[in-house]
Amino acid sequence: MKRMIIVAAALGLTLAGCVTGPDDPNQKTKQGAAAGATIGAIAGAVIGHQSDRSGGALRGALIGAAAGGALGAGVGMYMDKQQAEFNRVLAEERRTNQMEIERLQNENLKITMNSEISFDYNSAQLTHSFQNSLDKVADILTRYPRSSIRITGHTDSRGSTEYNQQLSLQRAQSVGYYLSDRGVDSSRIITEGRGESQPRATNDTEAGRQLNRRVEMLVIPDKDIQ
Repeated sequence: MKRMIIVAAALGLTLAGCVTGPDDPNQKTKQGAAAGATIGAIAGAVIGHQSDRSGGALRGALIGAAAGGALGAGVGMYMDKQQAEFNRVLAEERRTNQMEIERLQNENLKITMNSEISFDYNSAQLTHSFQNSLDKVADILTRYPRSSIRITGHTDSRGSTEYNQQLSLQRAQSVGYYLSDRGVDSSRIITEGRGESQPRATNDTEAGRQLNRRVEMLVIPDKDIQ
C-alpha cells in the first residue's frame, strides 16, 4: 500500500503538468492543479485499495488525480484573476509603498496596508485617501465573492501592550466596517488585532516601527471553486 501511495503521488504530479517557469502567468494555477491532483490521487488510491484490492488503487488514483487537479486549477485560476485585478487597480498604491500584494503558497492573497497613510495618528479613523483605496478593494471583493477575508491590525511597541492591542483591533474593525458599507458581505469578514506581538522589523528604529504599524488583509479562497 505504501508503494501505491508513492506511485499515486507521482501520478498526480504528472497528470497536473506542473512544470512552470518563473515568468509563467499561469504558474499559480498550474501549481494548484498539481497540488490538487497529488492529493486527489493519494486519496483515490487509498479508497480504491480499500474497496477493490485488485487494481482498485490505480483506478482510484487516476480518478482522484483528475478530480483533484481540476479543483486545484479552479482555485488557482480564480485567484490569478483576482490578483491581476488588485495589481492593476492598486498600481499607484503599490508604487508609493502604501500597499503590498503578495500571493502565498496556500493560494491566499495578502494585502498589507501601511498605517502611516491609512489612519490618523493614534487613531482608528480612516484617512480620506485610504478610503479611496479601499473603494477599489471593495469593488474587486464584491466581484469575487468566493472567499473569506481576514483583517488583522498590528502596531509598534510604543505604548502599553493593552492599548496597542485595542488600537490594532479597532483599526482592523474600521477596515472591515468600511468594506461592508461598500457592499462586501459582512459574513465573509473576520477582524482581529495582534497589537505589537507580530513585528515585521525591529522596534528600535523609526523605519522599523513604521513597518510594524500596518493592517493585513488575507483573501482566502473557498476550496470548492471549479
